[in-house]
Amino acid sequence: MSEARAYTPRVTVVPATLDRFTAMPIANTKKRRVAAYARVSTDDEEQQTSYEAQVDYYTQYIQGKSEWQFVKVYTDDGVTGTSTKKRNGFNEMVQAALNGEIDLIITKSVSRFARNTVDSLTTVRMLKEKGVEVFFEKENIYTLDSKGELLITIMSSLAQEESRSISENITWGMRKRFADGKVALPYKHFLGYKKGADGLPEIVPEEADIIRGIYRMFLEGKSPSYIARSLSASGIPSPSGKKSWRPETVKSILTNEKYKGDALLQKTFCTDFLTKKMKVNEGEVPQYYVENSHPAIIAPEIFDAVQAEMKRRAKPGRRNYTPLCFSGRIYCDECGSLYGSKTWHKQTVWQCNARSKGETGCKTPVLRNATIQEAFVRAINQIIAQKDEIIRICEDTMWERCDTTEITATLEKLRTELEVVAGMMQRQITLNAQVALDQAEYWRQFTEYETRYNETKAQISSLEKERDARAAKRGMVLQYIETLRAESQVAVFDERLWYGTVEQVLVKPDGMLRFVFKDGQVVEG
Repeated sequence: MSEARAYTPRVTVVPATLDRFTAMPIANTKKRRVAAYARVSTDDEEQQTSYEAQVDYYTQYIQGKSEWQFVKVYTDDGVTGTSTKKRNGFNEMVQAALNGEIDLIITKSVSRFARNTVDSLTTVRMLKEKGVEVFFEKENIYTLDSKGELLITIMSSLAQEESRSISENITWGMRKRFADGKVALPYKHFLGYKKGADGLPEIVPEEADIIRGIYRMFLEGKSPSYIARSLSASGIPSPSGKKSWRPETVKSILTNEKYKGDALLQKTFCTDFLTKKMKVNEGEVPQYYVENSHPAIIAPEIFDAVQAEMKRRAKPGRRNYTPLCFSGRIYCDECGSLYGSKTWHKQTVWQCNARSKGETGCKTPVLRNATIQEAFVRAINQIIAQKDEIIRICEDTMWERCDTTEITATLEKLRTELEVVAGMMQRQITLNAQVALDQAEYWRQFTEYETRYNETKAQISSLEKERDARAAKRGMVLQYIETLRAESQVAVFDERLWYGTVEQVLVKPDGMLRFVFKDGQVVEG
């Protein structure tokens, strides 16, 4: 049997010749290509100074190292750090590093690099795979160091929580200002107002005239599309300073309560402090309605009249706009149908729609444009001849006829009752889930509550319609008064005067036209 031999291992170390991270020869004397990243999150003057100081500091710092080669200081000015999606300077720097143009990135701190833990770690790991190191100066962290990733995870999480805290503080502050009724407008993109010396909105007269013109044109029957084209053709810049107006911009102006001196606050809210995604507030967070918060450009009555007209035009099956001013205002007095435009021998005429379709045998005649225009001139001159008395009567009776005070008080009581009944229904449901109730009695009681709830809701809906109708009527009468006050006897048809005074026209079988004006006056022309 052979004798066992003892082995003594001999180990020879073969030194590494390449850096494990950069893949460059260890003995290489090539300078490291170094870039820096600087960012401030707001564009106010104080932050701007900090931004410029960072750029100057890193430029000199990198150029002062003989073993480094200065690449560039990448910057993002006035951009939040919670997400990298909109940080163009940051994204450009990362792409350059991945392309092999940068060996080392220097930045002030983890929070300057990113306040989002996921973004921070993802970017660091992506750079690390390419052998690119990041140095966080404040925390003294090198990402290629063995402890680097752990430290970055901790610091990034702290930075993210700091962002959350800041966001919550800002949100709390905004909601506190809302609750206190403090209004701030986006003046750079808001036509009609500028920030006053006291910090409150102040009317810009020439811009206010544009706003009033938009409201007037809409009440005269023009559509948002027509108004947008008219403003663009007149060379009037949009709220954002553009040459072309969009119909949506006009509609936004027509429905913005701030033009009547009120403000609905928190129309939108931020759903995620990281993505900064905004959402229209549909009841998720409180809203605050502030009355008389600033000077009004549009009288509340005119504003209400515009909202009522918006709803009227939005009714199903109704054309929102027609360039023909007589559309939608002339009715057959015999059958009640609207008069519609027809083309006869290349001329526009007006005829009872029901008669033209053969649906009725009414005898009301076909009307030419000139016939309607001449009749209107005769009728409006009768009104203008007694306009002082008409205006006096309108002003004396308008507030009484259109008063909504009693309706508003009733609505408040009904809404309170609705809340009480809803609470009783909810308690009944909860009790039934917790205790074995007699089901016949339960359903009897629940049905009683439900019936009461639905009846109250129907009352509220009916009163809201009546309130809106009265408010709209008040606006129409106010516009009518203003139109009459500026007029003297007229010789030719004026489309603006037609829109401002006529409620409807009834065509009699004998061809007589009966004009019903916005104050209820009836005149035959």
